Amino acid sequence: MSVRVVRRALGISLFALPASAQLPGAPPAPVAPQIAAAGLGESRVIPDRARIQIAVQTRATTAAAAGAANAKKQRAVIDTLRALGVAADQITTTAYSVQPEMQYDKDGGTPRVVGYVVTNGLRVEASRFDLIAPAIDAALAKGANSIDQLELFSSRADEARRASLADAVGKARADAETMARAAGGSLGRLLELVSGEQVSPVQPFAVAQVRMAKASSTPIEPGETTVRTSVSARWEFVPAPR
Repeated sequence: MSVRVVRRALGISLFALPASAQLPGAPPAPVAPQIAAAGLGESRVIPDRARIQIAVQTRATTAAAAGAANAKKQRAVIDTLRALGVAADQITTTAYSVQPEMQYDKDGGTPRVVGYVVTNGLRVEASRFDLIAPAIDAALAKGANSIDQLELFSSRADEARRASLADAVGKARADAETMARAAGGSLGRLLELVSGEQVSPVQPFAVAQVRMAKASSTPIEPGETTVRTSVSARWEFVPAPR
C-alpha cells in the first residue's frame, strides 16, 4: 500500500484565476496542503457457478463417418446434460472442425490421408455448484473425451466487488487520518476519489484432456475467491488552530 503526503508550495494555485480577474503583479492565492492516500480492499466469496468446456472428438476413415459418430455422441452428451437440469440456453456450441489425419513417410514420400478427425466443442454453464461434477461425469460417460477448461465464479461477484471497494476506501481514509494527526491537524473535505483495477473473482483451471470416464464422482472443491480492488484519494489538510 503506497501512502504519500502532498504539500503544495504557496506559489502554486489549485485553480488558476482567469487573466482578467488577476491584478498585475499580484501573487497567486496560496493553496492549502493536501494529504493523499491509497487503499487496497479485499472481499472473499465462495464460487457457486461454473463454465465447462467439453468436446467430443471422433476419428474415422471418411469425414462422413467421423461426423456421424461425432453427432451421435454429442447428441447423447447434450441430452444427458439437459436431463440433469442444465437449461438449453446454458449449452452453446463453441467450435466444430473436420480435419484430415495425415501420414508422412520416413523416406519423404508424398503424405497421404489415413482418416479424418471431427471435433465438436460445447460451453456448458452450470448455474448450481452441485451440477458441476455430475455434468462432467455424465458428459464423459456419453462420449466426451476432452475437457479443456473449468472456470469457477460467483453469482455474488458485484456484491463482493462493492464490499472490496468499501474496504479500500476505509483503509485509505484511516491512513490519511493517521498522517493528518501526526502532522498536527485533521482531514478536510474530500477532493478526489478514484477506483483502480479490479481482480476478477473467477478461478480458471486448465483441465487435462480426459480419455476415460470414472465410476466415482469427479471431486470439485469451490474454495474461496478473493476480490481485490484499489482506490486513491486526496483530502484537504486542516492544520490545528494555533
